[in-house]
Amino acid sequence: MRLGINLGYWGAGMDADNLAVAREADRLGYSVCWAAEAYGSDAATVLAWVAARTECIDVGSAIFQIPARTPAMTAMTAATLDTLSGGRFRLGLGVSGPQVSEGWYGVRFDKPLARTREYVEIIRKAMSRERLTHEGRNWTLPLPDGPGKPLKLTVHPVREYIPLYIAAIGPKNLEQTGEIADGALVLFYDPEHAEETTLSSLRAGREKAGKDLEGFDVVPTVPMALGDDVRALADQFRPYTALYVGGMGSAKQNFYNKLAQRMGYEKEAAEIQEKYLSGDKEGAAAAVPHELIDSTALLGPVERIADRMQAYAGAGVTTLSLTPAGFTLEERLAGLRAGVEALERAGLA
Repeated sequence: MRLGINLGYWGAGMDADNLAVAREADRLGYSVCWAAEAYGSDAATVLAWVAARTECIDVGSAIFQIPARTPAMTAMTAATLDTLSGGRFRLGLGVSGPQVSEGWYGVRFDKPLARTREYVEIIRKAMSRERLTHEGRNWTLPLPDGPGKPLKLTVHPVREYIPLYIAAIGPKNLEQTGEIADGALVLFYDPEHAEETTLSSLRAGREKAGKDLEGFDVVPTVPMALGDDVRALADQFRPYTALYVGGMGSAKQNFYNKLAQRMGYEKEAAEIQEKYLSGDKEGAAAAVPHELIDSTALLGPVERIADRMQAYAGAGVTTLSLTPAGFTLEERLAGLRAGVEALERAGLA
């Protein structure tokens, strides 16, 4: 199992620290540095900056939002980043959610699975440098009633094949991800529930493609906090968990809320969402069960974190992307170093 680092969103008040974290992860031998986007910083610019200031670590989009770019533009961006980074780019994609897709981009959040499949088809074709033609529900290339003609990508990427990941939570999305992608980006990954919430669906998709999970990258992003008081450490992730389970999406369409329900927290998930959407964010955070946080994060001293890493590796994880907690840069860097130490103690390095 390899280690990654997820910087989250740039512009959250720790910009200079984020670059220092990425450089330290590079020095420590972390496999990949991911950056996210929502409706603030874009991931492509951040990744170009990080790639320019690091040497070996891969840079990955977690995620490029599908409604934000045409598939051809995403192919161009991926090819450019892979070239500039010397073959270190990983392309992560996701449909985002209805609030961002429709509220920020003005793109209807309809049939997200079909849209994702078509998007990936066009990207694969464009990056293979064949002349780009496509007839689908969402895109037609070239347009049939104008001067457009089939074009091919002029950039020659460093690698013939750039790994493609999809952010997936629900069973159908996970299955499709297993079928059409090289890896899955997941959140709130509980090793004890991994088979029924994630792996069985990924495996079904791989079987559709005539493959198995061998070589497929399962990449959960996992919060991490060092210390002896596990309950106190978990409490600092209550607002984060409440945001996703309670407020990420709409009342009818929240993938993380449904995931919490599948993990056995039906009543708690409903309460968190009701409080969050009514404006009671503190009440929503207080309603998050300690067990939900502890099972989906790395909390405690290095020895306990090492034990949990073994559980993640045993539950199919191939790249464990950490988000070390800390109010200072020194705390976050200490978390990075502790991640390496824990991986070694777990016998997974």
